[in-house]
Amino acid sequence: MTAFKKPVTTEAELRALIGSPSPMALAKQHGTLDVHCREFVARSPFLLLATSGATGQCDVSPKGDAPGFVLVLDERRLLIPDRPGNKRLDGMQNLLQNPHVGLIFLIPGVEETLRVNGRGWIVRDEDLLARCEAKGKVPTLGIGVEVEEAFIHCAKAFKRSGLWEPARWPALDGLASPAQMLYDHMQPPGKTVADVERALQESYTQRLY
Repeated sequence: MTAFKKPVTTEAELRALIGSPSPMALAKQHGTLDVHCREFVARSPFLLLATSGATGQCDVSPKGDAPGFVLVLDERRLLIPDRPGNKRLDGMQNLLQNPHVGLIFLIPGVEETLRVNGRGWIVRDEDLLARCEAKGKVPTLGIGVEVEEAFIHCAKAFKRSGLWEPARWPALDGLASPAQMLYDHMQPPGKTVADVERALQESYTQRLY
């Protein structure tokens, strides 16, 4: 049940409204990482990792570092190092229940993205993780991805959003600071917004790696 009106509930309804993909949209899908996909990953400093648990509850987690931080091990395998975070482990806990993952790789200034779908594994192979060393720190874990699909996604969303066009970025006047948002969400006893801001900045400056 949903509070939304007139939901689409079958693929037949969906296709009747939207139509079918073009031959080009279908043909671009590959089952491996070819030279173009590998080059895209090598230049990407940022990706989004989507997972879901056994009950279907979803999570999307950002991953970022210097370009090349994701290792292309071969045409069917990637390794994403796990840098220090908040230890919620939402995505990794999902992987223990459901290995299917979806990735979107971005390169600043490039409006097309690279989409990769496959199966994810929590990896603790010391030899592989040693290759992900950054700032003198070797990650404890990584997420290995066995690639099942890879393809370039068109630029329409980026063109509509103007994401890489500073002149089109929205004004931030009146937007609460991240510290204020966190304070209002958490309501930490004995703390102030300034305390939350200091904790954030300490985390950003002292615990990136």
